[in-house]
Amino acid sequence: MTQQDAYAAAQETTEGTDLEATFRNLIRQYRGSLQSDRRALLERYSFVDMARKVVGVGSVGTRCWVVLLVGRDEDDPLLLQVKEATQSVHAEYVGRSRYANQGQRVVAGQRLMQAAGDIFLGWQRNPAGIDGVTRDFYVRQLYDWKGIAVAEQMIPDGMLRFGELCGHSLARSHARSGDRIAIAEYLGAGDVFDQAMVQFAESYADQNERDQAALVDAVRTGRVLAATIP
Repeated sequence: MTQQDAYAAAQETTEGTDLEATFRNLIRQYRGSLQSDRRALLERYSFVDMARKVVGVGSVGTRCWVVLLVGRDEDDPLLLQVKEATQSVHAEYVGRSRYANQGQRVVAGQRLMQAAGDIFLGWQRNPAGIDGVTRDFYVRQLYDWKGIAVAEQMIPDGMLRFGELCGHSLARSHARSGDRIAIAEYLGAGDVFDQAMVQFAESYADQNERDQAALVDAVRTGRVLAATIP
């Protein structure tokens, strides 16, 4: 699906479906996937409104909504993102997930890998279907209050340190979700794997530049149509 198609789909309305009632019920049921203390906190917020969201390239074609909840007053908002979860692309090769609900599969994976995850991360299945089809969703905060360093503003020493922290976090995620002993044995004590990853990263960066140049040329010659979505 193209970005234009996704934008058009975002404008569609489902006739005969009360979306507000559907989302009130969705949020109500999603609370059951949270820990009791977090569920108690969420229950202090009330549904106000929702809006369709057009997601990024990696998720184009999936359904995504932003839901506004309000707590004490209008100065106490909570924005949740409700995103469709589909079957993993790996399922075809490694077998079906142990989780029947694809939203639960996504949430379980994130909770396993992340040292500190979103406190409102949960899942829900909508059997009636917003568009008449049963779909699985996972829910999280739209903004989880985590910061990110701006690479463009880093000095070389700062970027090196940031890269080390990212590598440490990624290694920790693999160690938590995989067989840490087998991984350590595979990597060994040398730097062979490190050097291979550097070579791969450089090759991948070069390929990205070639792909970008090819796309720009295709747009320039009219083989690919580029349009700005309003």
